[in-house]
Amino acid sequence: MSLKTFRGGIHPPEHKESTRDLPIERVPTPKSVVIHLTQAIGAQNQPLVKVGDRVVKGQMIGDVQACPAATVHASITGIVRKIEPAPQSNLKDGMAVFIEADGTDETAYMAPLDAFACSREEAIKRLRDAGIVGMGGASFPTDVKLAPPADKPIDTIIANGAECEPYLTIDYRTMMESPADVVEGLAIAAHIVGATRAIVAIESNKADALPVIEQQFAGHSHGIRMGTIIAATKYPEGGEKMLMKAITGREVPSKGLPFDIGVICQNVGTLKAIKEAFIDGKPLIERGFTVSGGACKTPKNLYAPIGTVIADLIPDVIQMSDDVRKVIFGGPMMGVTVPSLQTPIAKGTSGVLFFTAAESKQYEERLCIRCGRCANACPAQLMPMLMNAALDANDVNRADAIGLVDCFECGACSYVCPARIPLTQRFKLGKDLLRNQRAKEARHGK
Repeated sequence: MSLKTFRGGIHPPEHKESTRDLPIERVPTPKSVVIHLTQAIGAQNQPLVKVGDRVVKGQMIGDVQACPAATVHASITGIVRKIEPAPQSNLKDGMAVFIEADGTDETAYMAPLDAFACSREEAIKRLRDAGIVGMGGASFPTDVKLAPPADKPIDTIIANGAECEPYLTIDYRTMMESPADVVEGLAIAAHIVGATRAIVAIESNKADALPVIEQQFAGHSHGIRMGTIIAATKYPEGGEKMLMKAITGREVPSKGLPFDIGVICQNVGTLKAIKEAFIDGKPLIERGFTVSGGACKTPKNLYAPIGTVIADLIPDVIQMSDDVRKVIFGGPMMGVTVPSLQTPIAKGTSGVLFFTAAESKQYEERLCIRCGRCANACPAQLMPMLMNAALDANDVNRADAIGLVDCFECGACSYVCPARIPLTQRFKLGKDLLRNQRAKEARHGK
């Protein structure tokens, strides 16, 4: 059978066998949580509570009148002990609400809302009030994503179950254990954007999830035409632009957005959260994530309140070996190495990996030999070696012209580079330099 895929990409070792068949375990309510006020791309939230306040699980504690932005909520019931900066998984300190549990499980969920009977405006407001964001790692506010411009009609929505990052299996387990929720959320999302077709995309190494999902179409499609497609197991198949190209044959234009081609892609975990927001009135206050890596003695899939500090899960829930050298939030390709176990789980945390010294090798960078391997691997069909040369010459405008902004930092170029040049990190820095330059030019009217 011919599998859907895209040009380029790489095949790193999958390392999914240690958690693939392990059911998701719910973490006991922690004694305290650290909830960052801003956990999405967009404006900075302001606290809606103060030190000493009692907050209830599901209560909104952070918001801002701006767009894009995503509200945040208390994930446990208890007392606000502090509101101050704390480490985040993006390596920047951010203002956070420290909540100490009071031993009760009182909730303050919203009333259920029928997504198929309410207005589109009411549905979009529900997504915002629930603080739903992309849970595959991007953390873009879902209420904005499902409200494209009026002149950008959407005909297809894709449920992204590819989960191409090595080690991570939480999306697979979500499809296997909560298929009805995923399909219900997919139908709701399709209805909101007016899509007539909904597709669940799964990589070939998760093909056994396909019939599990398909069994739910009859009872949860709500008249939306649904289907499934198996994509090739290749990294980064789960990148939304790559998946859209593979599934629909349409390509997002340079510096464009998915709605430019009439397609929207949503992670399966996000779709489950959408279902919970409408059917259960539950905000995004908990999420699943994979714990794995060579230095993890207890690999597993967990479900925990947002704001759970990793250090608080050790050793009762997670046990590490003595040779742990690196802790990564996310996957090994696009995740971030955190400096402290005091980092809390955020809305975008899909995994926490504990790596040994052997898994954390550092290499000496050498000169580029213009071999072209990075260009062959690049799923966005860019020329990484030329962008790197432009940045080396401090010419961000040249790098931009070559395609710097179209790079989505998947890490494929760095993975294949025989000179061990950290290309992805260079491009991240280059984008920051470009943004700063554009902001400076705007201030000076250029």
